[in-house]
Amino acid sequence: MATPLFSGFRERQAGVLLHPTSLPSSPGAGAIGAAARDFVDFAAECGFSWWQVCPLGPTGYGESPYQCFSAFAGNPLLIDFAEVANSGLFDAADFEFVLPPAGTRENFADFEGLRACLFPALDRVWQVVRRDRARLDAIGDFQGFRKKHRAWLDDYALFCALKKHFGGAPWTAWPAVAREHAAAVKAAWPDSVLEQVEAVIFQQFLFFTQWDALRAHARRRGVGILGDTPIFVAHDSADLWAGTSFFQLNADGAPAFVAGVPPDYFASAGQLWGNPLYDWAALKRDGYGWWMRRLRADLELCDAVRVDHFRGFHDYWQVPANAKDASKGRWKRGPGLDFFKTVRRVLGDVPLIAEDLGELSAGVHTLRATTGLPGMAVLQFAFDGNGKNPHLPHNHTRDRAVYTGTHDNNTTRGWYEAASEAERDRFRHYLGSDGSAPHWDLMRAAFTSPAALAVVPFQDIIGAGAEARFNTPGTVGGDNWRWRLTPAELAHAKAFLAPNLRQLIAVSGRI
Repeated sequence: MATPLFSGFRERQAGVLLHPTSLPSSPGAGAIGAAARDFVDFAAECGFSWWQVCPLGPTGYGESPYQCFSAFAGNPLLIDFAEVANSGLFDAADFEFVLPPAGTRENFADFEGLRACLFPALDRVWQVVRRDRARLDAIGDFQGFRKKHRAWLDDYALFCALKKHFGGAPWTAWPAVAREHAAAVKAAWPDSVLEQVEAVIFQQFLFFTQWDALRAHARRRGVGILGDTPIFVAHDSADLWAGTSFFQLNADGAPAFVAGVPPDYFASAGQLWGNPLYDWAALKRDGYGWWMRRLRADLELCDAVRVDHFRGFHDYWQVPANAKDASKGRWKRGPGLDFFKTVRRVLGDVPLIAEDLGELSAGVHTLRATTGLPGMAVLQFAFDGNGKNPHLPHNHTRDRAVYTGTHDNNTTRGWYEAASEAERDRFRHYLGSDGSAPHWDLMRAAFTSPAALAVVPFQDIIGAGAEARFNTPGTVGGDNWRWRLTPAELAHAKAFLAPNLRQLIAVSGRI
């Protein structure tokens, strides 16, 4: 067999999964300041080599990190305003930032309240520093940042400014001069739009400045950041607006077909994601340039990246744009090995993980094996009574990343409590468990697995129930993406759980 394109993970390691919005920062949602550094310290004390996060882009309706306004930008809601106030950018004594009131649900993020408070505050800060660039330069190279990220930053900032100018409407509903990217770039926009462009660029500067500081702290503690690259992008995004030729769109910019997956164990009617589909022929003619820029950006932001929905590179589920669900679609060929050969040639032997869950054809397995990318196993899927189930630990191979559950799964305790008695019985017999602490049983199985990488959600570390589920696939809104851990939960984990975790990770050879 030919040498795989990528090396994968060479050593046994462990990781913890927690999206930054779930951190116990200030009221609103988690941020990438002090609370994030504190979490890195916790991960290091436990012996985790990796902190896995969901995509870090700017979210819109529903707050899904898999439906962002840009595949390159950072989410300004993650900016820690307290650290902005302490940075010397402005005189904090003369600046009042009203935090969103603490909600009655301490474990849930208030994105709406945070957005209503944070964005006006950041705009006010920009009005101060735009007249005193010396303060801005004191915290970082603002002009250098603009130059480095110009390939996506200018388009994203103009997209955001125009979206605000047109009352939040999707770009396909804008006037023709704004809807057509080439015309919009050349158009003479009012000062309010141009000022908002600068304010958005400033927000991105703050995000990347804080993120770089967090990354530096993580490196010092020996913790890598494992990011996430969704295969698809949102239709209402700067990526679509500025790059329509790379997508399957109608003349009016609306998607001709949309993405999803057929019925599976996550959703009986399939999952209708609604994302526009790529025109892979057009991307290939461009040398997959947009994708190479995207992966390079993700690998500059994180130390390794999980590529979501790996199957879509082999074949993807094409659903008519007017379909009510994803049950009536058809498989279409993706770019296949040619794409990953381009990644290897342009970016080198990069650290990627292939999310290869779901019903897969033989061709998908062959593609992953040829690339050498580690696939995934999820222990919650293991106990169906089939001894050949690939999610069972005895069927794991080194070229795997094993999870107790992902961001789309219930927590392990919630899963166990909702499982059938037959499934719980198989779980107990397989793991020699009495079922009193299923989260610890499943974490032990993950860490002792032959898989090179083992990742556990933080909810499983603290034994949280179904109330702490982060996302339910096939649903929008509600409690999705809103769960947060409390300061007390993190303090308890650091004081009482970290020593046991470190011992378990150590004896399984992952430190």
